[in-house]
Amino acid sequence: MFNRIVREMLRDKRTLGLMFGAPLLILTLIFFLFQNNQTNKATLAVQGIDAPLRQAMKSNHLTLKTVAENSKPTHVIRQQDSDGVLRQSGTQLTLTLANTDEGKSAMIVAALKQAQVKLKMQAAATTIKAQQKALMQMQAALRRAVPKSASVAGTSYTLKTHYLYSSADGTYFDTVLPIMMGFVVFLFVFLISGIALLRERTTGTLSRLLATPIKRSEVIIGYLLGYGVFGLIQTVLVVLFAINVFQLQVLGNVANVLLLNLALALVALTMGLFVSTFAASEFQMMQFIPIIAIPQIFFSGLIPVANMPNWLQIIAHVMPLYYGANGISDVIKKGSTLTQIGPNVLILLLFALIFLGANLLTMRRYRQV
Repeated sequence: MFNRIVREMLRDKRTLGLMFGAPLLILTLIFFLFQNNQTNKATLAVQGIDAPLRQAMKSNHLTLKTVAENSKPTHVIRQQDSDGVLRQSGTQLTLTLANTDEGKSAMIVAALKQAQVKLKMQAAATTIKAQQKALMQMQAALRRAVPKSASVAGTSYTLKTHYLYSSADGTYFDTVLPIMMGFVVFLFVFLISGIALLRERTTGTLSRLLATPIKRSEVIIGYLLGYGVFGLIQTVLVVLFAINVFQLQVLGNVANVLLLNLALALVALTMGLFVSTFAASEFQMMQFIPIIAIPQIFFSGLIPVANMPNWLQIIAHVMPLYYGANGISDVIKKGSTLTQIGPNVLILLLFALIFLGANLLTMRRYRQV
């Protein structure tokens, strides 16, 4: 038995290549992704902020941009893609966070707290110096000698924080859940459709079907409709499960979330049918997961694509999950409308049409009459 298995594996060059080459490919990809993702930056819009406070908040990880004081924070966040808006009214600070990325929200809050501590330390140092100078002159003039600038630097601010998405108790899971929702739909529809068609082929059902006068297009459409029904049910279940069980907050229309997941499922369905034509067994079909499915998750938004090298950004834009996951995240976290996610849906439908055409071409090899 051992010798037979070894001989079969040695004859199967594709299995050997995927078994030994795929892990190295994935590890190399992970290296480049994390190696070039060390400088995550947050963007904070400010309205009427004191110059000393603004100066104290400057850092390499926080970009400050001034916006009109009459602009609504929610409008600034959604239209200018800011991670937060900081407003000042007297000594009252109001911070509105998009909270689409808990890491960036925490970065902004930490920068604001550090700035306040820095200002208080500067005020204390200024006060001590002024008092020392006053003592050297005369103790009676101590209060008059303390410069007014010290009180400006030592302003005590009170902070009120609002969250556009999620809450102060939000976790990293709230950030990745919309992405993982799309990935789960994509992965399982891809596997189910691929393995199902493979079984049809290996049992001879597909050959017998193609021996009839039925058209290749009718065969493909039949498979798409048949498996598509189950893909539709699965998509609805995943979305409803995430919303009700995990208490997923959806700022936009749930129908748009379903639309994007359905478009993603359609791509996975056509891709699964196409890839299955290159597999001779269910075992080989499973081996396509490290090559096709796993890289999708790296470019779905878990790691900011904008921080990747240019050549990796190009790869990201040919991944269907990039458009699906980004669209789902925008609807859930930013309340994007159908018009705003329209390009994502159209690109996913284009992917589906490309794989549909590829399926029609590969179906020729199985027609014997």
